[in-house]
Amino acid sequence: MQASHSGPIVLIGAGNMGGAMLGGWLKSGVRGSDVLVIDPGPPPVMAKLIADHGVGHATSVPDGVKAGVIFLAVKPQVMDAALPPLRSLVGPETVIISVAAGKTLAFIERHLGEAAIVRAMPNTPALIGRGVTGAFPNARVTEAQRVLVHDLLKVSGPVEWVASEADIDAVTAVSGSGPAYVFYLVECMAEAGRKLGLEADLAMRLARETVAGAGELLYQSSDDAARLRQNVTSPGGTTAAALGILMADDGMQPLFNKAIAAARSRAQELASSE
Repeated sequence: MQASHSGPIVLIGAGNMGGAMLGGWLKSGVRGSDVLVIDPGPPPVMAKLIADHGVGHATSVPDGVKAGVIFLAVKPQVMDAALPPLRSLVGPETVIISVAAGKTLAFIERHLGEAAIVRAMPNTPALIGRGVTGAFPNARVTEAQRVLVHDLLKVSGPVEWVASEADIDAVTAVSGSGPAYVFYLVECMAEAGRKLGLEADLAMRLARETVAGAGELLYQSSDDAARLRQNVTSPGGTTAAALGILMADDGMQPLFNKAIAAARSRAQELASSE
């Protein structure tokens, strides 16, 4: 994969997500010389990655640069301060990618002008190349830019293009926040095991490895989740007894319905408060 010929890939922010994306780009064939990282103080791991691969680095926006891609990897709460200086980077062929939760296309346009913009929502497994990203482009994104953005995002895992910007809030609720739900599931399973008499450390190891292994099986299998569940469940057996509780009318599904709806509502609130 090569950077856009219209200018460099300019990565704004050298934190965990920015570092994960840069590492993925370099592995996929992007030349370090095609990337410019703007961050006043990259952490040591990121600084080494920049130095080892000849990636450009600036502590502030340099003069005379028009970006092919601007990748916004800064936290939502600093976007108001971070965006205005970036306007000089935007040229007629620039495409902007934002991964800031709750920051709408309209918000970015107010700061950076009428540019081609893609709003994206990755999740934290992107840090190990196993994330999933939802994305939505504004009307100014060309087909060639969409392909370029897809290539840049897919280094951290699959990319799913959604039908409307409003769908990004649902993506945020399901997959953006989703890893936390899985981690909490591990906590709950371990605590239940502890209450059955297992040592706390043993219960946590069992729960952790079970969820990690089940996730890997789901990843590698062509069967859907329901089929994999059925494969584990013998009629009248122990798994069926547990699922009788989890799949009851007041079990996990209505609880997840409420939880994910609450996450989407909060994402909507963040967007409306811009």
